[in-house]
Amino acid sequence: MWGVTVSDSPLGYVDWGGNTMPGSVNGTLVPCAAAGSLMFAPEICLPVLREMFSQYGDKIYRRYGFADAFNPNWKDKKFWVDHDVVGIDVGITLLSIENLLTGNMWRYFMRNAYIQNAMEKVGFRISTPGTGIREVRTGASRG
Repeated sequence: MWGVTVSDSPLGYVDWGGNTMPGSVNGTLVPCAAAGSLMFAPEICLPVLREMFSQYGDKIYRRYGFADAFNPNWKDKKFWVDHDVVGIDVGITLLSIENLLTGNMWRYFMRNAYIQNAMEKVGFRISTPGTGIREVRTGASRG
């Protein structure tokens, strides 16, 4: 299992991200790290979430879904689970699941004129589930 992002831990709030020193990750898992990436890589994210639920569901799955963070092997193999509910983590999980199921979040996002303009300016390709991929072309020559 994996799930590393800024989160609570048995040691308090920790930035597990890019500045993490080797050896400083203590085994705390953050379900929203995998859940928030479902729309990008469901083939590796969904198995992680299923495994978390299978192994620890009775301890980490609650009223609002997965706990924000947990560590199954904290000191002396004591199980630690965060009791806080963090809205941004629940939110990205819900949005990613909805997008995986229907593609609606991406379609709604891409309807925004500011997003379309930004995508055109940087030359990104637009992909919407069920519609294929198309090149974004600007008036400038691509020579």
